[in-house]
Amino acid sequence: MTDAASLFARLNHVDLPAAGRKSPVKDAPPLDKIVAAATELVPMLRARAQRTEQERRVSEETTRAFHDAGFFKLMQPARYGGYEYGFTAFIDVVSELARGCTSSSWGCSLGAIHQWLVGTFPEEAQDDVWRKDPSAIVCGSYAPATMAEKVDGGYRVQGKWLFASNVDNSQWALLGVQFPPEEKGAPPSAGFLLAPRADWSIEDNWHVAGQAGTGSKAVVIDTPVFIPQHRKLSFAEASSNAPPGAEVNANPLYRIPFLSAVPVCLVSPIIGTAQGAVDALIELAGSRVTRGAVAGGGNRLSEFFPVQSRLAEASASVDAARLLLYRDTAQVEQMAAEGRIISVEQRIRNRRDHAFAARLSRDAVEAVFASVGGAGLALNQPIQRMWRDANAISRHISLNWDAVSSMVGQYLLGLEPKGQY
Repeated sequence: MTDAASLFARLNHVDLPAAGRKSPVKDAPPLDKIVAAATELVPMLRARAQRTEQERRVSEETTRAFHDAGFFKLMQPARYGGYEYGFTAFIDVVSELARGCTSSSWGCSLGAIHQWLVGTFPEEAQDDVWRKDPSAIVCGSYAPATMAEKVDGGYRVQGKWLFASNVDNSQWALLGVQFPPEEKGAPPSAGFLLAPRADWSIEDNWHVAGQAGTGSKAVVIDTPVFIPQHRKLSFAEASSNAPPGAEVNANPLYRIPFLSAVPVCLVSPIIGTAQGAVDALIELAGSRVTRGAVAGGGNRLSEFFPVQSRLAEASASVDAARLLLYRDTAQVEQMAAEGRIISVEQRIRNRRDHAFAARLSRDAVEAVFASVGGAGLALNQPIQRMWRDANAISRHISLNWDAVSSMVGQYLLGLEPKGQY
């Protein structure tokens, strides 16, 4: 066994407490109360899911319910009223919401995770976002799709940024850009800039087969706008163990490298969706009686062996995906709490498990959808929507198994890994 493979084997047997399920904020509500609030919203989200898909966005009404429940405070710095819970707590809440509506959960997920990401920006940038409105949330388009122009005191930007999920409900946008080289002959570097709602417009171009309700439209800046230097965070800073925000937010949560944990915001909704599909099949199988054809009429769906077997497979896949995500995330949080560096090996293992957990979750939904028959194709049946949403999420570039697995394989074979970690 290679050294890298040996290390992976050892890491796969580490069991650490979930530091991220504890809040250092005295008046923060206990996590079980926040998760219970998510559970209470599941029936409402399920009832609104078809309308959310048809409207192609998460409604203001649903977003207000998320605000009232404190979900956007979950990882926000305490200095602005946040609770500073970690990524494991985040998984608990977001995956629970996805049992009701994948798109709504996705909107909450991105809004909540960006509260953490803004907390890694310089202090002045955090003040810009939250000083006047501590409830402000941020959408984002990570791909560095445009070159920022360096000017006195900051940058000037113009362009279009695609796939900004939950943009309709956001007060700020996180824009991926290329920064000009610092030295002559050096390549440009990538990173983020923060822009307030007054600086950009929305292009309503989100017409898709899956995840339609996420409102992942484009952010557009037609006329160049100025963004001050302090609203910049380079990818290198975000990937380090000491981003600028760590100077003002003492919680080790804000020292976790970006890609070691942030993809949980993409995986948590699909895990919850898979659990929702399992729940829906159990409910459907107990009441539905087959009409006939080759299966034989008058039998309950629950009596068919393939349905029983696929349900077992789906439930096992959901559990496996959740356990992978919890183990990796809890370990990263504990290491950050102890001041230890997150190694390349651990970063790449986590990226493997983000993608594999998404794949397991998608396969769980596939197994469920294979059991529902023609009646399951109706647009008012939740399982077909979950199937489309799960397939859409699993194709996200950060979770694409072909891309992530090749990077992991390169590392295990002693080659230079090419990818995001």
